[in-house]
Amino acid sequence: MRPRRRPPGSRGDSRRGPPGRLVTRFLRRLGVGAAIAVSALLGAGSVVADAAPAHADQVRDLEYWLQDYGFVKAWSVTKGAGVKVAIIDTGVATGVRDLGNAVVGGTDVSGLGSPDGQTPVGSGSEHATMVASLLAGRGTAQGDGILGVAPEASLLSVSVAFGDSDSEISNDEQIADGIRWAVDNGAGVINMSLTRNTLAWPESWDKAFLYAFEHDVVVVAAAGNRGSGTTEVGAPATIPGVLTVAGVDRDKSASFDASSQGITISVAAPSEEMVGVTPDGGYLMWNGTSAAAPIVSGLVALVRSAHPELGAADVIHRIIATADPNGHTVPSPIYGYGLIDAEAAVKATVSTAPSTTPEQQLRQWIHLHRRAEVEPTPVPTPVEVAPPTIQADPPVPRRATASSWLPSPLSLTYISLPLAVLLGFAILVALLGIGATRHLKRIRRNQ
Repeated sequence: MRPRRRPPGSRGDSRRGPPGRLVTRFLRRLGVGAAIAVSALLGAGSVVADAAPAHADQVRDLEYWLQDYGFVKAWSVTKGAGVKVAIIDTGVATGVRDLGNAVVGGTDVSGLGSPDGQTPVGSGSEHATMVASLLAGRGTAQGDGILGVAPEASLLSVSVAFGDSDSEISNDEQIADGIRWAVDNGAGVINMSLTRNTLAWPESWDKAFLYAFEHDVVVVAAAGNRGSGTTEVGAPATIPGVLTVAGVDRDKSASFDASSQGITISVAAPSEEMVGVTPDGGYLMWNGTSAAAPIVSGLVALVRSAHPELGAADVIHRIIATADPNGHTVPSPIYGYGLIDAEAAVKATVSTAPSTTPEQQLRQWIHLHRRAEVEPTPVPTPVEVAPPTIQADPPVPRRATASSWLPSPLSLTYISLPLAVLLGFAILVALLGIGATRHLKRIRRNQ
């Protein structure tokens, strides 16, 4: 049964803020990020309303994370060239000036969008475009417009119609199909700014994520937003082998509303006072791990570009090993292994990953937690055996009248023969006795 569509809300009124800043209020109609569900899936991130008309040069000033998290310094080594990042989301719009030629391919897995995946679909359809701008924005001119953290990475747009939509394909299957397509089309990184809002995930995702891990793809997932109902990290951020991203505020403290907590968190990245570009070329301020995830996906692109010899496990290890604990005990369910440090992740000397690969981690989980789908051994049909026939006792044989007077073998053996022997022995003794007596009498006469 198709879930009932929620009526869209209205945008909050925008107002002009201090010079160089956009001051806005939350856009209530968007819940968590994409404000949509994959079986109960909600994209992670709350978008805030349009501000007073902003100029591109103002936008660049708002991107505090480029300096604060070491991206500008990391660009002296690489800007992500040669790496494809797939964005599985609502569809990255074409013709957005800030994205330039970043999108090099795409597909639609919902049945509602365009074949190239570059027609936004579903509620909150601007979501994917904003994610893309944070990851690989090209800017509009020198110093103007949104510049992504990996401004030379290439993007693949996979459009998914989350939650309440007219798609005949389930949300879970759209995600699984999108992952396979991304892998088959050369993605080295997959960004998933979404959450299922459940710890568990469908078994179809086992195969899809294994397919990605088998092909050495790094999957980055948002932790979700507590303020929008995701009280704990949900799938795909709970899947072993996934690089899970929590959010922090501008002061680098855990974001209360714009991030969730959980033991699967890998690293933390900025998730508040973020700015993104919309399909119509406008700019929005927003909060949430929907924005933090593409920051980390862009960092993965930088590492893969600077160190193409590294496999997925070593790329993830490098990002975790160079994270800044920022005075906290790590790993923790709030910050993971700490705040990302783009410069260190690209430039530092890091040992080989000591842990298992994402593929091995997921396979082990499946082995321990999934019931093996083994067809039951058929029980052979028992051979029809006729029940034993119950028969009457056979009649006792009748003996002839004459034979009743004859000795039986038993009487001959145990009675007649012994008696005959004894009788013969007695006769012999008697004869001997008689002979002896006669002999004695004869002797006496002769005397």
